[in-house]
Amino acid sequence: MKQLPHTRSCFVCGESNATGLNLRFDTDGRAVQTRFMPRAEHVGFRHTVHGGLIATLLDEIMVWACAVQTKRFAFCAELNVRYLQPARPEENLIATGELVSNRRDKLFEAKAELRNQAGVTLAAATGKYLPIKHADVRELATDFVEDPGWVFGVEP
Repeated sequence: MKQLPHTRSCFVCGESNATGLNLRFDTDGRAVQTRFMPRAEHVGFRHTVHGGLIATLLDEIMVWACAVQTKRFAFCAELNVRYLQPARPEENLIATGELVSNRRDKLFEAKAELRNQAGVTLAAATGKYLPIKHADVRELATDFVEDPGWVFGVEP
């Protein structure tokens, strides 16, 4: 597994985002994964991690799964999350994501899961992603802490 690049400002992976999750993502070149331990301030209902936060995490991992496989960044066009069991604060969680299909580089479809350490699936998601125009990627890339070129096949 190789660690993917991260940004300064992203809510999920940004190292300078004081209110963010500060997660790191790894890939084997196909699938993407991260570990997440929600904190007490991540709850919605008492002792239950907020569903919107879970959706955000699953969306982010699918964006990276698309990037790893297609060499393109993409925006979410559609996100479907199925919540199966509550996630709890201070519980070690593992999220995984992978690209399901690439429709002629115009639409990417991905899937993701959030599991606890016992392997129980807590949430599953699917998403459709639209590639970001090449001209717009240059500006987005300025927020990365390290060079994201290896993800996109452009090693320095």
